[in-house]
Amino acid sequence: MGADIVVFPEMWNIGYMPPFEYAWDYPDEKGHEKEIEHWKSLAIDNNSQYIKEFCKCAKEFGIAILITYLKKGKDKPFNSSALIDINGKIVQNYSKVHTCDFSMEKHCQSGDGFFASDLQTQKGIVKTGVMICFDREFPESARTLALKGAELILVPNSCPIDENRRSQLRSRAFENMTAIAMANYTDDNGHSMIFDGIAYTKDGKYRDMKVLELDNSEQIGIAEIDFDELRNYRNSEVWGTKYRKPNTYV
Repeated sequence: MGADIVVFPEMWNIGYMPPFEYAWDYPDEKGHEKEIEHWKSLAIDNNSQYIKEFCKCAKEFGIAILITYLKKGKDKPFNSSALIDINGKIVQNYSKVHTCDFSMEKHCQSGDGFFASDLQTQKGIVKTGVMICFDREFPESARTLALKGAELILVPNSCPIDENRRSQLRSRAFENMTAIAMANYTDDNGHSMIFDGIAYTKDGKYRDMKVLELDNSEQIGIAEIDFDELRNYRNSEVWGTKYRKPNTYV
């Protein structure tokens, strides 16, 4: 199909399934301690066969992959991802910073930072960062990645997408002049989408940054992003990080 980068939804190794019914709303409900411990036991480490298989696929097919999983931690597991380049090398391990502590993810440990990594693709190197689901609700997440040089932000997701959340992703792409690709589960969620980060043409005319939006059925979506064009746009336009006044911010 010609794809250069593949993005999976959030916590793909367990399908982001709760350990018991109503766990998202009542994560500490009594009588379900065994189910919660079993859920935690599904966590894997960064050297697991699961991740090694994706590294093999990346190298064999010459494609970059962002795979997601519940990762083992010292006391609690992490909601994590591994960014793999076309040589099968992991260039970034990222764990969700903004865990949903009001829900089942209160049983997870939060990550400690955002990272922008040089991702080798068939079309060259792309400076890439990751936000996982609830991370995108906070403008600081994407802005931190932009300040670290990210041109592309990949967003594994697992939640319903409405017009507010759609606008949220569009805003993150616009205000940081970054491409954003979000992959979601199907059914009640869906609407995986990609924004290329270019809001205006060279002569100043509006253009729609959204280059892909799927429905809520099971499918593979592919969109093209011209990173040379995005880089030219970033160099010539006024948004992003150029004219910030950080000394005035709380």
